[in-house]
Amino acid sequence: MKVVVACGGTGGHAFPGLAVAEELLKRGHEVTIWDSGRDVESSVMRNWKGSLFSTGARQMSLGNAFANLRAIIRCRREMKRTKPDALLAMGSYSSLAPVLAAHAAKVPVVLHEANTVPGRAVEFLSRYAKAVAISFEDTKKFLPSVKTVHTGLPIRSGISSGKRFDFIPAGSFVVFITGGSQGAHAVNEISTEAIVLLKKALESRGDIKKPLYVIHQTGAKDEGRVIAAYMLESIPSRVKAFEDCMADAFASADLVIARAGASTCFELAECGKPTLFIPLPSAMRNHQHFNAEAFVKKGAADEAIQSKLTAESLSRYILSKYDAADKLQTMSAKMRSMAISDAANRVADLVERQAQSKISSCMAL
Repeated sequence: MKVVVACGGTGGHAFPGLAVAEELLKRGHEVTIWDSGRDVESSVMRNWKGSLFSTGARQMSLGNAFANLRAIIRCRREMKRTKPDALLAMGSYSSLAPVLAAHAAKVPVVLHEANTVPGRAVEFLSRYAKAVAISFEDTKKFLPSVKTVHTGLPIRSGISSGKRFDFIPAGSFVVFITGGSQGAHAVNEISTEAIVLLKKALESRGDIKKPLYVIHQTGAKDEGRVIAAYMLESIPSRVKAFEDCMADAFASADLVIARAGASTCFELAECGKPTLFIPLPSAMRNHQHFNAEAFVKKGAADEAIQSKLTAESLSRYILSKYDAADKLQTMSAKMRSMAISDAANRVADLVERQAQSKISSCMAL
């Protein structure tokens, strides 16, 4: 069967879509990924072995109205030309044109919502969907008139099979700080200051039993500044604008400090990593807070509110985890219990069912 997977806009939508596309390809289906053509998508899709089509979709705004109209027309033409059996759309503005084109062509639509609180795209487009796959069980209460299926969030293959970086000294306490693939300035700023304070606190009490080591994904804008800050204080670290060995970074970490995007949350769950989430305050509908809250309720993670967090309080928090290996182990186990390792399979199954239903209906005519 022919399947279109519309994903993109951000890495958080592209990676899960790619995971499902790869699963469908393994099952022998003809799969085409539709993205919007942004640079971030190109880096995600560089190893994709199937077909790729760029829609030209842009963020929803008055300034992008003509670009999105062109994207809808472009998608309708491609839909008529290729005649797919189903469309899987992963949310964000990159789903709008493909879903509208699929609806016009009577192609069954499956949506996937990554976050606890549905985004505006999924909320609006759900009226055209046969089903909405959800990552969090709580999401179904926000979509009462739509068929929802709890699948979890598909994640990058191999993310939990990394190995500890061999250059990190044995017995080190490793903190991994990440604001996502593009970085987060506020997280970088507070965390860097906190790490400096932590090193001083450990030195003041003569604590050398567990050397401190930092892995820090900064994004391009803050990379130089963070490198300089750690060098000035002689803090052993690996600082990169974009961490290209994410599986190994996760495997190396004793504690992770991160934003609470859905992909990050479920990758951390798969790896069983104790985490302090610092949700993005400006996230649409405060969805990162609700993502983090789902993990906090299970005792798998902690949450800090960015506006209330200081370098001093963050330093004290990290030190408390440094001194509590047993608590970190408990958090790790609870985090791992929230993983849904077969999420890509579950979503692929749902897409197959909808595509087969369309094929069966056509054969019956």
